[in-house]
Amino acid sequence: MRDSNFVTKPMTGMASIPTRILRQTALLATAMLFAHTIIAQAPHNPLQQAPSLIEQRALYQQAQQAQARGQTSELRDLMTQLEDYPLHIYLEYNTLRPAMAGWARTGNNEGFATVDGFLTRHRDSYLGNRLEREWVSALADHARWSDVARYHRMENTNTTLTCRALRAQLELGNTAALVDVAPLWNVDYSQPNDCDPVFEAWLAQGFLEPQIAWQRFTKTLQSRQLGLARYVSRLMPARERQLSEVFLRIDNQPERLLTDSALAAQEPEVREIILHGVRRLAMVDATQALTALNKHQQVHQFSADELNASKQFIAQRGLQQGLVTQTENLLASEPDLGTETLVGWILRDAIRNQDWQRMASWLSRLPADAINTERWKYWRARTLEQLNAAGVDNDSTLAEAQTLYYELAQTRSFYGFLAADKLGLAYELVDRPVPVRNDDVSALYNNLAIQRAHELYVLGDELSARNEWQFAQSHLSAEQLVSSGVVADSWGWHRNGIQAMIRAQYWDDLQLRFPLAYGDLFASAATELDVSQQLLFAIARQESAFMHDVRSSAGALGLMQLMPATGRETATRAGLRINDQDLLRPEINIQLGSRYLAQLLNDFDGNRALAAAAYNAGPNRVRQWLRQTGTNPLPLDAWIETIPFAETRNYVQNVLAFSVIYGYRMGQPTRFLSEQEINSNL
Repeated sequence: MRDSNFVTKPMTGMASIPTRILRQTALLATAMLFAHTIIAQAPHNPLQQAPSLIEQRALYQQAQQAQARGQTSELRDLMTQLEDYPLHIYLEYNTLRPAMAGWARTGNNEGFATVDGFLTRHRDSYLGNRLEREWVSALADHARWSDVARYHRMENTNTTLTCRALRAQLELGNTAALVDVAPLWNVDYSQPNDCDPVFEAWLAQGFLEPQIAWQRFTKTLQSRQLGLARYVSRLMPARERQLSEVFLRIDNQPERLLTDSALAAQEPEVREIILHGVRRLAMVDATQALTALNKHQQVHQFSADELNASKQFIAQRGLQQGLVTQTENLLASEPDLGTETLVGWILRDAIRNQDWQRMASWLSRLPADAINTERWKYWRARTLEQLNAAGVDNDSTLAEAQTLYYELAQTRSFYGFLAADKLGLAYELVDRPVPVRNDDVSALYNNLAIQRAHELYVLGDELSARNEWQFAQSHLSAEQLVSSGVVADSWGWHRNGIQAMIRAQYWDDLQLRFPLAYGDLFASAATELDVSQQLLFAIARQESAFMHDVRSSAGALGLMQLMPATGRETATRAGLRINDQDLLRPEINIQLGSRYLAQLLNDFDGNRALAAAAYNAGPNRVRQWLRQTGTNPLPLDAWIETIPFAETRNYVQNVLAFSVIYGYRMGQPTRFLSEQEINSNL
């Protein structure tokens, strides 16, 4: 959901903007539909509202209610009236699905024929594929192996079904199917229990070769599945099992790299053990890991790629362990080790210490593909500017800095806006709507999956709508993919418009990529709390791309991704009582997210960069980072660049840049940084 690719290439001028199609969005509120249903009202939209379609939606909802109540006669009558409605398939599916287990158990011929009819009519649809998988699973549950083999398709399967289909082949006497088992077995995790009978037969028939066992052993060990690794080691021949014991010993005690005599053996597996052990040791002691690697290199002659990869990992861990000088010396002595990540770490350390001579030295050591990125082009200009101010370099250095700033200012990006401010230039905010063809749009509206996604979205079933939309997306041409973003936006389904532009790598359609979604709610919150509406839009755009029911892996909820505890605490301060589910309601989430952001702005003296960092990483972490720079305050651009968390660093940069873009979208030009922010030292 995070879209950090908002940079454009340098622009030489504005192209003429073609007429936008499918852009007008309206709300339809009737007793039959949800209060916030968004309906497409676009000039080229064949699904535009008509009374017959509204009646079909009402009948469909009646049919759903009849289905839930078990009123089969009424349901049958309603389904007859809805045969041409795109969601008729959902009524069919929900009728068939509960009966399939009984049909599979009894071998009911009529039931089989009913399933066959559904699959024939709806082959390669989202629900057709889903029901087929469920049918195969039901047949396997009741050991109908010949039917499993008949219905299972490799084009529509998952690991469990694949294993069940292989078992069906074995039960039918086709042991040749065992040749397909190795890729299923040779993975770095435990497979479903349904695979066990197949694996047991595969092992019993002697298909497990020593190299396959060793491959899975190393995979599972590296993925920290230690119990599984020990199980695999017991399946190995004596030689490999003995080597696996050495591997486990070094994995558990990597410091034994310096003393274990078993590592002198000239075996390819021993080389693998040593390289793994070096990484394990580097996790706790990078210096000792480098010593161990150098020692074993004298005996085993690792390849250049193996050495470089190991040393780069050691360097990364060394930096994390505070061994900056030692790591700097290593990278200086072996320039080929210098990745953007490693050199960038040293550059940020130099920025943190305002050491511009060191910056100049290490900027030249960046890999070729990183030197001309916007980030490091900006910091080269800053370095040249600072060296000139200190009298280290002459006026040609300052001229070069100005040239770099000018080049950056031609881009729509965090660094481009910083550079534009440096030069007093207007921001480049080119807005080129993505070109679409009416034929491609028409083809989309003739796509049954798109039709179903639209109807489900209108009726408020966004989970099913997303499933249909994603199924449709996987079958679209590149041109239709672009058009799908325009179509989704015309419905008010903004996240899918944003995602389509990301997949198409089209960055210049600002209306699609930065929609003014939930504008009334954000305007109300901004007015009440005296917070920039552009900033609120930017936070919501970065957090959720305006997906109101999103739940993050960490548990954050809704448009502005509030943690439940934060939401409840903010609500209590506002005199409200909420539950976690309320945070998925836009009117609640925006109100509370805006209040929380206003509180952070107040806590950090109105500094939007600090408030955004606190919104992402938590206010306590931001206070900790501020204490670390307390004795050596940094300008705002340097403070942002040296935020320890890459995610938070990119988050702050995006939010500030998005605020400028939203100012443009709202017709209210916004300064990238306020005077207070520009002059702050943090």
